[in-house]
Amino acid sequence: MSQQARLIIVCGLPGVGKTSHAKSLETEFQAFRFCPDEWMEALDINLWEAEKRSQIEALQWQLGQRLLTLGQTVVIEWGTWAREERERLRVGARALNATTELHYLSAPPETLFERIQKRAREKPPITLANLREWAQTFEVPTSEEMALYDRSIELKV
Repeated sequence: MSQQARLIIVCGLPGVGKTSHAKSLETEFQAFRFCPDEWMEALDINLWEAEKRSQIEALQWQLGQRLLTLGQTVVIEWGTWAREERERLRVGARALNATTELHYLSAPPETLFERIQKRAREKPPITLANLREWAQTFEVPTSEEMALYDRSIELKV
């Protein structure tokens, strides 16, 4: 018996808990989870190298699409700051007859900064100014956008 393919997009700013949330989904649904930070760290690539990040995300999406055609659950935790990026993933998954979910995680920049300081992983470090700037850049999913998915949730952490 084959299972229904499912794409779960986990979006939010750094420090909001995307990886923890995505890992719980990975376990719960026996899913394949794609996180560019982990691949970049494994390959000793600076997390701030945008071109390399884009290349890794493209490779992850190629593999993700293949897994969706096999009826698997795929969790994307790229941050997906732009609606256009989320829409491309949603439409791509739907073209493969997969259901789609959007999980939006949010918290104030000050909370994010506290969490990032505790994990002390980023080099160079992420500043509170970075987070405030990124919060202005991030395209928060609207209720209209969230309605496009088979399931959508917003978690304020």
